[in-house]
Amino acid sequence: MKWLEIIELRSVSKHHALVEQDLADLAAGADQEVKPQVINVYRHLTVETDWSIHLHYQSEREDVCESPLGLRLAAALKEFGLVHHGVWVEKYKK
Repeated sequence: MKWLEIIELRSVSKHHALVEQDLADLAAGADQEVKPQVINVYRHLTVETDWSIHLHYQSEREDVCESPLGLRLAAALKEFGLVHHGVWVEKYKK
């Protein structure tokens, strides 16, 4: 099963360098746990303070939930603003 963990940040100010450094540091620590297949980081095209981090996984588990990496990312990013953290399961792909 494929699943996607999304952490969205709406920052209260422009902390591009700090956010990017925190993301890099936390992603580097993923070696000790279940690693995502792909990590994508996006910044909104016109709203420079909005970020979206996508952690792509594939597993045989049916009971997916937030990963340790996703939980650490969400907790660390709360210092920069509002954070939304969710898990999505792929149901259809064309």
